[in-house]
Amino acid sequence: MSRKPAITVSRLDLERIEVLIERMPRADAAKHDALMAELDRATVLEPAAMPRNVVTMNSTVSFTDTAGGEPMTLTLVYPNAAGKPGTVSILAPVGSALLGLAKGKHIDWPTPDGKTRRLTVLAIDYQPEASGDLHR
Repeated sequence: MSRKPAITVSRLDLERIEVLIERMPRADAAKHDALMAELDRATVLEPAAMPRNVVTMNSTVSFTDTAGGEPMTLTLVYPNAAGKPGTVSILAPVGSALLGLAKGKHIDWPTPDGKTRRLTVLAIDYQPEASGDLHR
């Protein structure tokens, strides 16, 4: 596996994700240890200071996945908003992998079946912070 790229998350996203996982039963929370490890190593910024080229919560991102050839576009959401077409939960492996990645960066991410997927961010079509929506 290659070295993990630097990631950046907003303080607000970090706080909300930590609360979400803390409220889970321990057995469920343990399934998200990889996400927590990513958050532990992230650079944390205030929402207003987020670079425009970084995937944040509620961002719409276009990316490729080595598991499937065609680029995909999904909106990264909290679990309560997941399930709608075009969304991916932060708690899904793909969602966890995308959070904090900058445009042009890739990450190797383990999947529940024991394989590894490489996701590469092609574009950030919408980022709330860049649009001035700092408290979503």
